[in-house]
Amino acid sequence: MTQSSKQTPLPPGYRLAEYTIVRQLSVGGFSIVYLALDDDDRKFAIKEYLPRNLAARHPNGEVTVPLELDRDAFNLGLKCFFEEGRVLSAIAHPTVVRVSNFFRANHTVYMVMEYAEGRSLARELELVGGQMQERQVRKWFAALLSGLREVHSQRLLHLDIKPANIYLRRNGVPLLLDFGAARQTLSRTDKHFAAMYTPGFAAPEQYDKDQPLGPWTDIYAIGACLYVCMGGDVPPGAKARLAGDTLVPAAKAFRHQYSRELTELCDRCLALRSDDRPTTVLEVQKSLQQEVYSDPLRETAGEGNRLVGWIKGLTGGRHGKGTE
Repeated sequence: MTQSSKQTPLPPGYRLAEYTIVRQLSVGGFSIVYLALDDDDRKFAIKEYLPRNLAARHPNGEVTVPLELDRDAFNLGLKCFFEEGRVLSAIAHPTVVRVSNFFRANHTVYMVMEYAEGRSLARELELVGGQMQERQVRKWFAALLSGLREVHSQRLLHLDIKPANIYLRRNGVPLLLDFGAARQTLSRTDKHFAAMYTPGFAAPEQYDKDQPLGPWTDIYAIGACLYVCMGGDVPPGAKARLAGDTLVPAAKAFRHQYSRELTELCDRCLALRSDDRPTTVLEVQKSLQQEVYSDPLRETAGEGNRLVGWIKGLTGGRHGKGTE
């Protein structure tokens, strides 16, 4: 096992171009993210391409590929990572993480992104007890999808949308982080990366390299996020659902807490067949932006009234007094 299995981070104080590393923020199978300061003491998040199964850290900070057989896979991921940074740097949208710079150093690539103050949607869910108000769900996801539409218009997919990758700024504006398009490219071409997706949020086609990926793939993940925000557990992995679907539909699980329109939208997004999902992110966004939608409490009361009427019919209107 190489040193890369530990993904040794750059140390605090390390100079990287015009930036100084402060500390590590996060690490994944594909990269390390650091908090850094530029020469004017402005904060940035810097993502370093460092796939743990392919690369190792040399003591001088440089990234090496110990096995020559892994060189092509490493270079492919590097190319995709660089292209992702190039596309994101051209997108200026308040709900998409802004890439201000990307450069080569240490025989790898670095992506310099805005550093936002706030917390993840996953943490927000913990703080509110695992269930969010419908009004807030609609507001945040409609805003988020506006940015995702911009991403899709640039022919880039996210491919790893989940509550941990949705950040809530202190001003309440959501932010889409940590794109997984380059990771997914590697997972489809190299055996080392066969599991580089998030079960429960990854669409069925992400498990099958013969199936095309597209906006519908991100839409599945949005559906999973909506399901979790309404109080549900993370859906079973798509492979398990294909073998025998045990997911309780949102329209059934949450019909007493959320509108019929929202729960049915969630179920459509989570359809196993991509053709059964909404066609575009715009379609999902418009549904979330509806200002008039059904009241689950009123519908529940209606169900109760129908039940009372049914019981009265059985008892001949005697209100449970029995026959004479």
